[in-house]
Amino acid sequence: MRAARRGSARGSTRGAARGAVCGAVWHGLTARGRRVGRLRSSGMTTAEYAVGTLAAVAFAAVLLAVVKSDAVMSALTGIITTALGSAG
Repeated sequence: MRAARRGSARGSTRGAARGAVCGAVWHGLTARGRRVGRLRSSGMTTAEYAVGTLAAVAFAAVLLAVVKSDAVMSALTGIITTALGSAG
């Protein structure tokens, strides 16, 4: 009698339904884990903003120093004078 129940349609359907439910639960848990991981890694923290701002300010200071140098000023003046001379 037991051997007959194991092979019956009722036994295999119950097993398949249990597998589907477990699969759905597992899928939901892994999807939630991916969302939480994505939320945890998205955006910058305050320390990262501070470091990024400091790097931007340092880059701006270096760029300003380069542009204000005599060699670059004369080169830019020459380029602008040539452009305005050829435009007229």
